[in-house]
Amino acid sequence: MIKIESIDDSRVDIFTKYNEAQLYHYYEPNGGVFIAETPEVIKRALARGAEPIAFLVEEKAYESQVVQELLADLDEDVDVFVAELNAINKITGFNLTRGVLAACKRPDLPSVFEILQSSKRVAILEDVMNPTNVGAIFRSAAALGVDGIILTHDSADPFYRRAARVAMGTVFQVPWTYFDKGSDYVSALKGEGYSVVSMALKDNAISLAEPVLKEQEKLAIVFGTESTGIKQETIDASDFVTIIPMYHGVDSLNVAAASAVTFWELCKRD
Repeated sequence: MIKIESIDDSRVDIFTKYNEAQLYHYYEPNGGVFIAETPEVIKRALARGAEPIAFLVEEKAYESQVVQELLADLDEDVDVFVAELNAINKITGFNLTRGVLAACKRPDLPSVFEILQSSKRVAILEDVMNPTNVGAIFRSAAALGVDGIILTHDSADPFYRRAARVAMGTVFQVPWTYFDKGSDYVSALKGEGYSVVSMALKDNAISLAEPVLKEQEKLAIVFGTESTGIKQETIDASDFVTIIPMYHGVDSLNVAAASAVTFWELCKRD
């Protein structure tokens, strides 16, 4: 345990001086770093095999059983920095961390092929840019039976602090990866035997309740960006265009809410 008096201490720069994009490239060309916050998220990250670099802990939280359990099996070269609350709460969002942050090396991601080969139901996030929405989608996916998630590169990083926190750490449980930039991902999905479902408000859309959707052996369910939805070329190439039946004149839901409804309907286990 290393006591620090100020977050201006250069030894904790990794927690205080770098934004998410800079952390992503921290060890470039050999990978990056993510910051996990709250004991629950950190526990799931470590269980997934994330390699911790350092911890930053509020003094009172350091003595708690849950934090001591997190620190119990660390390698000797992992620094644990401890500071009083009045020093550490200057870090943006620290009041949401329950007193502990962990800097970890980003783990290697599976390939698109590996996820598609091992799955029956996958979610595709096409340019979903809000980390809160990405985190909420992951949490619903984990709870409701999605086997894997594949994102386009313009989507928010699931390892962003906010995304991982909103997901309650399920970004470390549901297998996920990125499509190659500019790839024809619909063709790739179909090539692995998936029927592609685009969730979009279109005249030719069928109801989410249609039995034909659940009859598909493999489904790839596409959700689009918050502002403009799924790209037209993706919709045109899809096997199905689908809507959620709604009432009281409402025609759409937030993408995270829509994903939960969709997963519940299409990913049920027999």
